[in-house]
Amino acid sequence: MNQIVRRVGTAIIAFGFDPRRTLGSLRFFGGYLMDLMHWRSTRDARDAMQFPLRILPTLSDKYLASGAASGHYFHQDLWAARHIFRHNPARHIDVGSRTDGLISHLLVFRSVEVLDIRPLQSQVDGLKFRQANLMSNLPVGVEPCESVSCLHALEHFGLGRYGDPISPDGWRIGLRCLAYLVVDGGRLYLSVPIGQPAVEFNAQRIFRVQYILDEARMHGLSLMSFSYVDDVGDFHMDVEICDSIMTYCNSLDYGCGCFLFEKIATR
Repeated sequence: MNQIVRRVGTAIIAFGFDPRRTLGSLRFFGGYLMDLMHWRSTRDARDAMQFPLRILPTLSDKYLASGAASGHYFHQDLWAARHIFRHNPARHIDVGSRTDGLISHLLVFRSVEVLDIRPLQSQVDGLKFRQANLMSNLPVGVEPCESVSCLHALEHFGLGRYGDPISPDGWRIGLRCLAYLVVDGGRLYLSVPIGQPAVEFNAQRIFRVQYILDEARMHGLSLMSFSYVDDVGDFHMDVEICDSIMTYCNSLDYGCGCFLFEKIATR
């Protein structure tokens, strides 16, 4: 049932209608009118002269919490940023992660080389951007380094959502390129949706944990640690992978697996 509700809700929102916002607006509009009348009745002439009234209803914020310290993006961005801060590599390359998430975290304490198929206009100090499609040839002039991240992006490769070419093997090609960008002994920070496997076209793929481990192993990537976000949005740090954990993760509707890999030297 959760899968059906999530898919239907995402599809409806994609066409420009969010029933949650509509219902919330209707629910809170009466309170808004009462607040407006009370405010107008209590302000004086001086305030009215300095601040002419304009109507711009914001209806639900007074009922919300101060933020959400949970969920995929909050936990994965913090997880990767903390690891990279402690590791302190000479260079770090990111592929496709959110600029207002992991990238902004990293720019607080270091420079970042960002690769993305989408354009980015930025004059921010420390951010070096290059537009690139990692399902084709690697961009000229990008040398492998000891630290690479790709958070909540690989699942989109090959589905055309962000203008990338259609390819059912897009995620495999992308993971191979990510592994190439990591020098021997370097680290790859990777996160993807995990749970009951599916392609939710054209939004994303959901992976079994084993799919990622098997494919990574083919490219010389050895798992250092595994963490995950469950369906409730809670984070489980440095979990030992065993049969029970694999079974649980594979039963999730839409979890997030956070994989820290090391590139093993090839002989």
